[in-house]
Amino acid sequence: MSYLRRFPIDKLKIDRVFINEIASRPEDASIVCAIVSLAHSLRLKVVAEGVETPAQLDYLRAAGCDEYQGFHFSRPLPAADFERLIRESRSAVPFSEDEATRTHSKLAGYIRK
Repeated sequence: MSYLRRFPIDKLKIDRVFINEIASRPEDASIVCAIVSLAHSLRLKVVAEGVETPAQLDYLRAAGCDEYQGFHFSRPLPAADFERLIRESRSAVPFSEDEATRTHSKLAGYIRK
């Protein structure tokens, strides 16, 4: 937990072990809610990994999770297929200015171009 104060982080990732049974284990659901609350109070974004079902996604959305990753969205893809997937999803649902701001990484300022 001390890393949350010492390093310039802007996102906190919830391990898939807490996501796997989020809909059936109240303990896991409580831990996820606590992580989201703590992260948001520290002005960090929350990323949930291992999202595989609509029920998991629904719970995470209701809990206020900011970003999600997992097989629910796509299996691992070769780079060219991933690029095509991103291009198609961007043309289908354009991102709003709010979404672009919400997912921007503070660490981007540390990257030299």
